[in-house]
Amino acid sequence: MSIPDKISALKSQLPAGVELVAVSKTYPASDIMVAYNAGQRVFGESRPQELTAKYNELPKDIEWHMIGHLQTNKVKYIAPFVSLIHSVDSEKLLNVINAEALKNSRVIDVLLEIYIAREDTKHGWDETELVEYLKQGKYKEIKGVRIRGVMGIATYTDNMSQVKNEFMHLKELYEQLRHDFFGNNFDIISMGMSGDYEFAVECGSNMVRIGSYIFGQRQYR
Repeated sequence: MSIPDKISALKSQLPAGVELVAVSKTYPASDIMVAYNAGQRVFGESRPQELTAKYNELPKDIEWHMIGHLQTNKVKYIAPFVSLIHSVDSEKLLNVINAEALKNSRVIDVLLEIYIAREDTKHGWDETELVEYLKQGKYKEIKGVRIRGVMGIATYTDNMSQVKNEFMHLKELYEQLRHDFFGNNFDIISMGMSGDYEFAVECGSNMVRIGSYIFGQRQYR
């Protein structure tokens, strides 16, 4: 199937209210334009320099999401334009994003990345540490960031019952955080990728990050 056919198939399959983020990291701008011309407007990248280069080259009505691990010294590259940062995994990063957002007279939407997998390579808040941080209330003083929800990456495994358990746990934690700290504006659960998005949607995801299914085998450089 072509890129437009795959996007069309995904959008017809996803329930109403589930946002498709086309993960375009490592793919050329020409592939993104094929998806753009098929109506896709939300794209996800994981490297700030690559994201900035594509932002400069491509149409300005694209909504760019930063989905990869973000180093604090790279925030300045994307702060002027990024629509949503999925990967906020520490208080330090949250504060840097806030400072860069204020420099650019912006409020940047972010998600709290929570560690739900059984893999050392994954990033994210330890949920106990996150709850302790939120109980201190310091996040309420941050004016350049709007915390919109959570993101999580399940373990890379063929054991789909484990994957579903991790997704369900993230959904439960999301509901707890929404009730205890944030309220109705805390409205995004970003979970699910090409290999597991159907399970994620079953477990309550309303934002899926899909790349290789749409664009084909990824060529890492």
